[in-house]
Amino acid sequence: MTVARELLLDTPRIEDGAALWRIARDSRALDLNSPYSYLLWCRDFAGTSVVARAADGEAIGFVTGYVRPERPRTLVVWQVAVDVGHRGRGLAAAMLDDLARRAAASGVREIETTITPDNEASQRLFTSFGERHGARTEREVLFDAALFPDDGGHQPEVLYRIGPLG
Repeated sequence: MTVARELLLDTPRIEDGAALWRIARDSRALDLNSPYSYLLWCRDFAGTSVVARAADGEAIGFVTGYVRPERPRTLVVWQVAVDVGHRGRGLAAAMLDDLARRAAASGVREIETTITPDNEASQRLFTSFGERHGARTEREVLFDAALFPDDGGHQPEVLYRIGPLG
């Protein structure tokens, strides 16, 4: 994977919230949360998230995550997004690897995420992550489409459980 050297993988700051919201909005693949939620995420879950910065400090990608309260050795990856102009260089994989390394240092041994069946890019990202780390990847439907309130407009969310991490 080739990631430009001028990029910095960093911990998100509150001031990054608006940029994360914009990147998520422009992805056209993620469920867009409120701008307020991205500000909270950068404040309350910065330690379990990562932001990629260009040489000028601008946020150009992010991974948000949190440790499951009932399973403190499990990191849930909430969203992964890369700004359109910076895709195709392995940045999402580099951010995910960086976050997993930091999380493993604090006791995390598995990663969970959910992916809709039509999101092939995320399926490849997380499947290759498991392969790179020699971890097993299990899949099962976590939230059936019928659970969503939008009259069938949402696909099921398939849980990917990847572990154990080294």
